[in-house]
Amino acid sequence: MDLLKIRGGKVLQGHIKAAGAKNAMTKLLVASLLSDKKCTFYNVPNIGDVEITVNLCKEIGSEVKWDKKAKILEIVTPELKTSYIPQRYSGSNRIPILMIGALLGRTDEDIIVPTIGGDLIGVRPVDLHIHALQKLGARIEYREMKKEGAYFAQAHQGLKGAIISLNYPSVGATENTILAAVRAKGTTVIKNAAIEPEIIDLILFLQKLGANIMVDADRTICIQQATQFYEAEHTVLTDRNEVASYAMAAISTKGRIFIEGAEHLNMIAFLNKLREIGGGFQVRQNGIEFFYDGGLRGGLHLETDVHPGFMTDWQQPFVVLLTQASGVSVIHETVYENRFGYTHMLKEMGADIELFSQCLGGKSCRFASSSHHHSLVVKGPTPLKAKDISIPDLRAGFAYVMAALLAPETTTISNVDFLDRGYEELPEKFASLGADIIRASSSKKAKTALQSLLPKTPVDIAIPSA
Repeated sequence: MDLLKIRGGKVLQGHIKAAGAKNAMTKLLVASLLSDKKCTFYNVPNIGDVEITVNLCKEIGSEVKWDKKAKILEIVTPELKTSYIPQRYSGSNRIPILMIGALLGRTDEDIIVPTIGGDLIGVRPVDLHIHALQKLGARIEYREMKKEGAYFAQAHQGLKGAIISLNYPSVGATENTILAAVRAKGTTVIKNAAIEPEIIDLILFLQKLGANIMVDADRTICIQQATQFYEAEHTVLTDRNEVASYAMAAISTKGRIFIEGAEHLNMIAFLNKLREIGGGFQVRQNGIEFFYDGGLRGGLHLETDVHPGFMTDWQQPFVVLLTQASGVSVIHETVYENRFGYTHMLKEMGADIELFSQCLGGKSCRFASSSHHHSLVVKGPTPLKAKDISIPDLRAGFAYVMAALLAPETTTISNVDFLDRGYEELPEKFASLGADIIRASSSKKAKTALQSLLPKTPVDIAIPSA
């Protein structure tokens, strides 16, 4: 198991290039299963979740060529060898559940997928997925299997378009419904759909593949049955989570960095809040420059929300940034009910943070009557001190790295595999910006759950030029 050792106090300066989006690329791979045509992707991030998804696709019959250096991946699934996703993928990430939507229209066999996984940040609303797919004509049930749960799904009579209203604009449920609707007879209408940039990217790819999909301004998505598919090429949009993360890390250290490929359109809510506390940025032709522009101001009220609101994945590093801002700020988390677990370690490092179960905000919140801590108050500026840290999930992991960059002396961070899931070459990128950071192995015998899901043989196959 690898460790990160970070000696804080360095000012981050320099230039990095944003990677392709984790939350787009993994879904695009699943979408490629809808047809037997070759799909070619560019700007593919070399991260753990993509490796897992590639391996998962290969389990059911996909042929994959991935040139990691060129960031190009080719995938084609001539036929399905199986519709059973092995139980070892249970809890690996959120991708297996999306296999149901992608495979329902392509096979008459029973589809078996393990229970949903990902970060421990709250309940995954799988019921939204199931209800939507059932409206399209699928039969789905949950069964205990080998001491763990699995979902059994089939549509022996085929899928038929329907009007589906989601009671919450869930990203995963929207994606699953779109994937199933592409092959459903007639027209499917999704109301109160999620419209995140990664979903729009998925729709753009599906249109290239042969689907007709329309998006209205009122969160309505309309999908017509696709009757013919085509080979498709697609460039993955850049990762807005990665961009925001490095931006906050640089500003917190009073530095200045340019992130090539950062897309202004997808960062509006983040940039507004950054400017409110005095963080500097300048949008340029091929990216965004972020810089410390004098003392950071607290007094911020921030509520996470679905797009186009402030993204829940930006919240953790933003809290660390607010520990360096003068004044009192309030954060209200409305997307996941259990996303403040990481704050206990920040408090041990010296942060002044208090948690509340009440809604400290004006937005309608699903957790208003619950006992979950989903609001916090953070006071700054406070110095942070080095600690030995174990990462509990992906975004909390980056928040800890950011805190370590601010703390003098050396912080040791374990469970680095969580970071590998979503951040490409994190130690190398930080080192290129001037951070004192090294990655070291604590034990050659250690084998994580993530590593057990990666291919036993390399998938790094060079793709010859045309």
